[in-house]
Amino acid sequence: MMQQLGIEALRPGPSGDEHAPNHANYDESKANPYPKIPDPLTMDNGQKVTTAAEWWHERRPELVRAFSRYVYGEVPTHVPQVHWTVTAVDHERIGFRPVIATDLIGEADNSADPAITVKIHMTLVTPADAKGPVPVLMMFGPAGFPSPHEPSAEEFARINAAWKKQMTAQDPSLEQVFADHPAWEPFHATPFRFPQMNADGGLPNTWQLINDGWGFALIDPNSIQEDNGAGMRRGIIGLTNKGEPRTPEQWGALRAWAWGAGQGLDYLKTDPAVDSKHVGIEGVSRYGKAALVTMAYDQRFAMVLVGSSGKGGATLLRRNFGEAVESLTGGEYYWMAGNFMKYGASKAKFGSRNPGDIPVDSNELIALCAPRLTFISYGSPAKGDAKWLDHEGSYMATVDANRVFLLLGAKGLTMDGQPYTGPMPPINKGILDGQLAWRQHDGGHTDAPNMMYFLAWADKWMGRSAGQP
Repeated sequence: MMQQLGIEALRPGPSGDEHAPNHANYDESKANPYPKIPDPLTMDNGQKVTTAAEWWHERRPELVRAFSRYVYGEVPTHVPQVHWTVTAVDHERIGFRPVIATDLIGEADNSADPAITVKIHMTLVTPADAKGPVPVLMMFGPAGFPSPHEPSAEEFARINAAWKKQMTAQDPSLEQVFADHPAWEPFHATPFRFPQMNADGGLPNTWQLINDGWGFALIDPNSIQEDNGAGMRRGIIGLTNKGEPRTPEQWGALRAWAWGAGQGLDYLKTDPAVDSKHVGIEGVSRYGKAALVTMAYDQRFAMVLVGSSGKGGATLLRRNFGEAVESLTGGEYYWMAGNFMKYGASKAKFGSRNPGDIPVDSNELIALCAPRLTFISYGSPAKGDAKWLDHEGSYMATVDANRVFLLLGAKGLTMDGQPYTGPMPPINKGILDGQLAWRQHDGGHTDAPNMMYFLAWADKWMGRSAGQP
């Protein structure tokens, strides 16, 4: 990619070790070397956006093009179709509530390059006792049955009898062994175990969702596109390029994961158990970045919970605090478009560029979610949600994006009935009155302590009561 772009050298990213010579900056007085943040309500020609119509028809498409061209990459026009297959259906329990778990594979048409296969793995779980379609939160992470239903006591007895019979036929001496230990059984039910509680002592996120009458869909990002540079010739990016290297304008893994989430939504819209108008997307860390990118690009998603996303997510790219643009251009370059590497170049045929040259920033990415429900979540550095993530930079971006929510008639980032523009609230003090929400919890690198607040907030805006069947 550096050869394609004519880059000879990249600036190294800072170290997360505060004792290293090249440690990241954590001095707020030095955090804003490029203080002029792009204005989401000023078009490229300098014209101010003053109406919702100008936003929808002119400015929003302009920003989408810019993010695609300079940051996350373009999705090729020839991306193959995906065909979804139900591989298994299991009747389980999440907590004490019966659920239906459907395991799915979305296979991309690989007729253009049969050597590369893409099988998106997703598991949909919905309450079995729901009286109608339920809202669903799609969650980036490993897919699979969350609580596989086991055989009954009678079925275990039949399995054990058949197993002993088969083993005795293979080795007759085992008949005496089994006779000497009549109470022993090779297979038995898994003992009941209490769930592993969230960092805040609450129930797991999936339990909270089901208890509140929601469903959830687990979608595996690595089944869409691998989380490494070598995987660029595999996965959906490799398939569209027939195994050849991508070009500078093409998509990186974040945009590919967002595309895969959209394919998952295509399936959910066909399932009668799902309220397809109220499907959200969620992720933490790199998957928090992917969740925000998904929400920004795909307007069919109704809500997003963005967990601890950092650079490339909700944090301002221009900020010099913790993780830097150079951390991405020289490290996780494969998350982004090839063109994004230009902003970490120290020596190139075009000279050198820096984060201040990026035409867009994360305040505008958050603005692309407006006026839909957007919850920006972070944890506490003291508990492991590292300062590296630049919580303040995300808060600054969220506040600035609020202008677009207000323009489109949403309440936006609101506290006590008024748009909130004050300093970042203390930990555990959320801004949850409007369609744009912020809350920093006292847990670590997770959004789990904010799940209960997200659900109550989303339920309010959907006009549903908690636990509604």
